[in-house]
Amino acid sequence: MKGYWIALYKKIENQENLKKYGEAALPVIKAYGGKALVRGSDHVKLEGDNYSRIVIWEFPSFEKANECHDSKEYLKAWSYAKDTTHRNLLIAKEFNGQASLFRSHFLSFSDDPTI
Repeated sequence: MKGYWIALYKKIENQENLKKYGEAALPVIKAYGGKALVRGSDHVKLEGDNYSRIVIWEFPSFEKANECHDSKEYLKAWSYAKDTTHRNLLIAKEFNGQASLFRSHFLSFSDDPTI
């Protein structure tokens, strides 16, 4: 199952440090098969805390996502920004394939086949 990094940036105190981190981290993340799905600040907050930046990376597996984060190369890259960047970082595992089961169960309560 795929793995996802979900980074929710609360405060960025130094853009130059974040840029250095990004330049160093990008080749590491890609080496582990990471693919950017969301990068930037364009979003709508509906509930909860507000974040200045949201980044979501998809990895070929949950294990690869964890290996990338724990690699010495990634940790070195993060060292450029960790003291001036406040974020929440989560690694999530892809849903286990029950979506089609949920969808068919949900459709039994709905007349709309597009749901």
